Amino acid sequence: MRWEPAQEAYVLLYPEGIVKLNQTAGEIIRRCDGVCSVAQMVAELQREFPGDDERVAEGTYRFLEVFRAKGWIRRQA
Repeated sequence: MRWEPAQEAYVLLYPEGIVKLNQTAGEIIRRCDGVCSVAQMVAELQREFPGDDERVAEGTYRFLEVFRAKGWIRRQA
């Protein structure tokens, strides 16, 4: 993953292509550093996007499930 200035967005590069991430997806995926737990990610995102903590949490878990199913992220042991 990297910031792409020309597209003003984070992009995810993988062997078959490139995925342009929207702001929310970029904020989630940039926290996937192998150090930050999912609970920590959710708490940070809830602070960054206040108003509906449950929606932020559900969206984060759903996003991570989809990206893990596609093989773009892996679960840390």
